[in-house]
Amino acid sequence: MRLLPSTRWFNSVAAMNGSEPPGGTPGLPGQERQRPDFSTTPRPSLTPSFVPASQQTSRVMTNVESPAPHLGWHSRGYLPHWDHPGTIQSLNFRLGDALPQEVLEKWKQELELSRLGAPASRRHKTANETLREGSRRDAGAPGNQAQHQAAVELRRRIEKYLDAGHGECWLRRPELAALVEGALLHFDTQRYLLLAWCVMPNHVHGLIETREGWPLDGVLHSWKSFTSHEAGKILRGAAGGTPALPGRERQRPAGEFWQREYLDRYVRNAEHYANVLAYIEENPVKAGLAQIKTD
Repeated sequence: MRLLPSTRWFNSVAAMNGSEPPGGTPGLPGQERQRPDFSTTPRPSLTPSFVPASQQTSRVMTNVESPAPHLGWHSRGYLPHWDHPGTIQSLNFRLGDALPQEVLEKWKQELELSRLGAPASRRHKTANETLREGSRRDAGAPGNQAQHQAAVELRRRIEKYLDAGHGECWLRRPELAALVEGALLHFDTQRYLLLAWCVMPNHVHGLIETREGWPLDGVLHSWKSFTSHEAGKILRGAAGGTPALPGRERQRPAGEFWQREYLDRYVRNAEHYANVLAYIEENPVKAGLAQIKTD
């Protein structure tokens, strides 16, 4: 079992079993292909470019128009999300078999979350349109306390289910965990600032500061696309494909290594930032996979 918390830095990228970061050509097991030189790999950012304000003084301007290609306020089907440059985003993405879709849909129905958002739209709302939606401080967020509590409860259920270790848990394998970590580190300082991360057996936590020109869904797609492709090679010992699901004879498409959906939430203030950071660091302990967060 290999956990990769971000409170300390160590040269885990060099253990990527011959796989280069995105854009490179991987070395397959048993081949003597030259490995990339990771000796000059920069240390991760770990620190945002600004000091988050306290809960008492913070005023996140969520009623401004987001520059293209960022989506601003949008919905992926049941909850609103805010994609804006210069924000700190807490992310959670999971393996394809980590959370069955029928379980997720059942929870949404129980919590009546299907009524909170229309199907995703990439059209940017103008600032005036956003302002007309209401005078809430976080315009576009769940509109009342009941909706907010339902969203929090859904996140809690998802995280508890993931921590139970459902699915094949491919990320228990050190080479796959290192592959994912390498992808997170690769575009740090270029497309985002990587502030914290932890690779769990069936899901990944990340905390990033977004940068203009690199929308959140594009960042996630880059991570998932590269790692699903390279993980398939490692798992099968040859190029292409990913392993078959238990009880099935057909092979899964590479895109199903990760689930399409992911959790994201922008960080509101310094207290929120500290809570998210603590959760990421302590998640292996909470899940019973480590005794202390530095294991």
